[in-house]
Amino acid sequence: MLNRILAASLIASPALAQMKAGQAPLQPPVVSTPARQPAPPPPPPEPAPLAMTPTKLTFADAIKRAVERNPTALQALAEIGRAQGIFEEVRAAALPTLFATGALTRLDSDRISVTPAAIPGGTPTTTLLASKNQQSANATLTIPLLAPKAWLQAAQAHEQVDIARFSLEDARRVVAVATARAYLAVMAQHRLVEIDQQARVDAKAHLDDAHARFEVGSGNRLDEVRAAQELETDESQLAAALSNVVRSTEALGVLVGADGPIEVTDDLQLPNPPAPADALQDAESIRADIKAGKIRTEAARKVVRDDYADYLPLLTAVVEPFYQHPALTTVPETGWQAELVLTIPLYDGGARYGQHKERKALYEESQIALDNLLRQARSDVRTAFDAVKRADEGLRSARNAAKLGHEALEMTNLAYREGATNDLEVVDAEQRSRNADTAALVAEDAARQARIDLLSASGKFP
Repeated sequence: MLNRILAASLIASPALAQMKAGQAPLQPPVVSTPARQPAPPPPPPEPAPLAMTPTKLTFADAIKRAVERNPTALQALAEIGRAQGIFEEVRAAALPTLFATGALTRLDSDRISVTPAAIPGGTPTTTLLASKNQQSANATLTIPLLAPKAWLQAAQAHEQVDIARFSLEDARRVVAVATARAYLAVMAQHRLVEIDQQARVDAKAHLDDAHARFEVGSGNRLDEVRAAQELETDESQLAAALSNVVRSTEALGVLVGADGPIEVTDDLQLPNPPAPADALQDAESIRADIKAGKIRTEAARKVVRDDYADYLPLLTAVVEPFYQHPALTTVPETGWQAELVLTIPLYDGGARYGQHKERKALYEESQIALDNLLRQARSDVRTAFDAVKRADEGLRSARNAAKLGHEALEMTNLAYREGATNDLEVVDAEQRSRNADTAALVAEDAARQARIDLLSASGKFP
């Protein structure tokens, strides 16, 4: 009240002093107006924004589309095909192979052998050794009869396919969690827009009231300026919130693999979190990253166990039918040959010992990684449970604070209209109410995020 009286007195004091002295009020000095300059050319029109109509998806549909279309999930799916291809390549060493070859040979002349006559004056004998035109063809069938190393390598490669499948599930889990966070962010941004819009409505009502009081002489210009300043501040915050809505919907669209923004709905239903004991057990048994880690460790252990195959012999059967035209002295026109090839690895320069050390080190590394992964999973579950508890407590307090802030704003506005308070208290009440609503929104988003983290940590999401 004192500030308002002082401001009014400062505004009215010069005129009052002159009126009391019987003088005419001072007139503002006349200032010469400079010559009017030509108006600058209008700025070029701004390009129209590339606006797109958002596609509205439910929470479940957004998660489903993300795990199906997100590039991370698609790359993990392609990795399964790559692992399957490697398995088929490795398995080929343990399966029969058949190759066919053909050749056409052109010599400068026939290769002949002349045998002198057995009796004097007789005719020498001419034998054709190789014709100047020769055609030959053969097929080679190789059958591994005993190939333990190739068999074990094929089995190990097949386990990598299983690892790739669980890695896909883990990638989908990561994508689903990121999509859920983005979905909640869009919901929070929309709620923030509502808060800023309501704050703008309150500030506009305050400005109208301050202007009306100033017009009738019961208020002052300072109150009106403060109310206008608060309204402009709310307008600025609303513009920023609307921009964040566009940004968050575009980010959600990228996550779900869409070519435009994705809008959300309000029917968000999250599964109920499991009990603490069940959550810890599920985290160690059904989480995709834990499963992939266990299979990876077991595969590394089997590779170390199967080192003995490097010392076993290899027995191969080779069957080769052939065709030769014209027939040679030592080669008939058609025929076949077969052989058994036994390969015994005796000494390879120490390569097998180096491979054993490498495989053992990889197994130990996988064990360490799995132990750390299990430890981290248990920590995630405990942290998520505590976060859910604290977030719920904070949400209750924030909602109560927002409710009290609204009541305080209503009472302050009523007192201002009755002249029992000044506009500073109204502005302060508006700011406190808006901040309390924003804090409640943040607390609500934190509670939902904590539940997403808990479900993900326990392997229940998606």
